[in-house]
Amino acid sequence: MDKQIAVITGASSGFGFMTSLELAKCGYFVIATMRNIEKSSQLLKRAEELGVYDLIHIHELDVTSQASINRWRDFMKTLGRIDVLINNAGFAGAGFVEEIPLDEYRKQFETNVFGVMAVTKAVLPIMREQKKGRIINISSISGRFGFPGLSPYISSKQALEGWSEALRFEMKPFRVDVVLVEPGSFQTSIWTSGKHVTKKSLDVMSPYYGMMKKLEEHIDKGADKFGDPSEVAKLIVKIAQKKQTRIRYMVGKGVKTAVFLKAILPWKVWEGIFLRQLK
Repeated sequence: MDKQIAVITGASSGFGFMTSLELAKCGYFVIATMRNIEKSSQLLKRAEELGVYDLIHIHELDVTSQASINRWRDFMKTLGRIDVLINNAGFAGAGFVEEIPLDEYRKQFETNVFGVMAVTKAVLPIMREQKKGRIINISSISGRFGFPGLSPYISSKQALEGWSEALRFEMKPFRVDVVLVEPGSFQTSIWTSGKHVTKKSLDVMSPYYGMMKKLEEHIDKGADKFGDPSEVAKLIVKIAQKKQTRIRYMVGKGVKTAVFLKAILPWKVWEGIFLRQLK
């Protein structure tokens, strides 16, 4: 195949959906993967409307299943190369630490961390041997900050950030770049259908119920100001096309300012500012 090949996980909605289309519009042959391929109809319909239907191939991929990853890897070997891998599949676990079963943390990490590791490990031999490639891991501004009520999601993203840094060092000698994209708040399903709140924290008898409701109200209140996910999709495509990259790309309203303030302010001041926002 003469076209560059891009693979993206979690392509049925949100950033994955938009990025698949943006990549195809730029001439990439896109392997748009998703756990349930029955959810591919909207993506294919939009691709046809944009005239890029022939540049998008749907493939089943459950990042938590090694058997599924093996089937996808075998298919990729038939194409002979992988130029870009975008690890986007994920969800947001929520609730308060005391009430979250460890199994829910494990489930969060299986998708957001170990799923990324497993998919990436499947492509590393291909990229290393071809001596080129780019791996773009979709993190979050949560990879830089801790928030109450979102510890499963936040801890998974912070783990992803450290792992990505280590991998970038390892793959540089083979001309394979590893990049983190850190979106702020955008209009995707991760905070609605993609958010999984532990049952106990939603129980009115929970000592954390009031805090949980305030957190949800805080998120809902700002939802109309969330950014357009196409902004993130276009950034991902730009990163895919760059000759040289840096490790992190922040995107979203106010995220750079927030990172700067956290870096320079004493923790006590930062903590006070944050807690007042929640009130």
